[in-house]
Amino acid sequence: MGAKPGDDGPPPAACDLLVVGGGILGMAVARELSIRHPGAALCVLESEQRVGQHQTGHSSGVIHAGIYYQPGSLKARLCVEGAGLLYAYCEEKGIPAPKAGKLVVAVDDSELSRLDELERRGRANRVPGLRRLGPEEIPEIEPNARGAAALHSPETGVVDFVAVAAAYADDVRRAGGTIHLGVRASGADPAADGLAVHHSAGTTRAGTAVFCAGLWSDRLAVACGAPRDPRIVPFRGAYLRLPEPAAALVRANVYPVPDPDLPFLGAHLTRSFAGEVLVGPSALMAPARDAYELRAVRARDLGETLSWPGTWRLAAEHWRAGLREIHHAASRRAFVAEAARMVPALRGARALRGPAGIRAQALGRDGALLDDFVVHRTERAVHVRNAPSPAATSSLALAKLIADEAQRD
Repeated sequence: MGAKPGDDGPPPAACDLLVVGGGILGMAVARELSIRHPGAALCVLESEQRVGQHQTGHSSGVIHAGIYYQPGSLKARLCVEGAGLLYAYCEEKGIPAPKAGKLVVAVDDSELSRLDELERRGRANRVPGLRRLGPEEIPEIEPNARGAAALHSPETGVVDFVAVAAAYADDVRRAGGTIHLGVRASGADPAADGLAVHHSAGTTRAGTAVFCAGLWSDRLAVACGAPRDPRIVPFRGAYLRLPEPAAALVRANVYPVPDPDLPFLGAHLTRSFAGEVLVGPSALMAPARDAYELRAVRARDLGETLSWPGTWRLAAEHWRAGLREIHHAASRRAFVAEAARMVPALRGARALRGPAGIRAQALGRDGALLDDFVVHRTERAVHVRNAPSPAATSSLALAKLIADEAQRD
């Protein structure tokens, strides 16, 4: 295998610490391990030609403040802690991360009880600066937004998460670690002195391995002896982009009150780190784990989704939500109309096709969409089985928890 730009060449035959996955979380874990174990031989295996090419590079770039998550959960604790660490890191590295703020809008009285619950969670999670607004106060934050009430989170920001992941990678290299691109891991077996990790360039013996494989995390975990439950079911989230003058109607981030039974935030308006105003995302089960284009279908991915009992149990319980998402994905007009419930001036606005991403959503055999971060262990290995949003926001804090697990070996 020849070396590529930014690539440290073929993986070594042996190392002390090995991380599989070069997304923002994998790079954060590698960085944390290099800080804790100076002098240890550490390497990262990434299947793509650059770091941050899947979930990291296909998100809206929002730095979440921690409003949504059940108090006491890992997400609640690590999002608030992680956001603070991330802002400090970006300031240190000179990475722009403006705190644009977020408005969560209850459009009418029927949504007030759910807004009350969000406020309860946000205060229990100690989200900084959280404020309840009445209908007359909403335009002070977003002049064109309307609603019965809202929550304002001034600490919500936006950032280029790929740039953050690249900065983590630079930290790893400066600490003596190596990053090997275009190398796809396929499994691992216990070895006398640790773990034999098999990959497309051969085998590397590692004292301890951490698998942060995102969309392929379940396959690698099972290949190492972990349980089959939960399974990753890919959800495709597509955004629309508002051209001017419609984009000028939105200052920062305007979100609806989400459905408490689903781990998705609904059709919201986001001013990205690039300055674009995005509408979305949709949430449709995808026929491939890398279905960034609608025509992408992979037989194995689709077969695993359809053969998983949880898929059918989820569909039976949430078929109405599924039909609504199909409608939004098929009709730009309908999708914009959904967002216009919060910003009425957007009614009839034209929207262009925007970016799309794939959410690696863990789904239980019982049909439950796992909402919290999930980490499993096998011999000499730690497996991150569920790390959807706000994993990027939480990356530095979540990396500490994962490194704690790895140190047990």
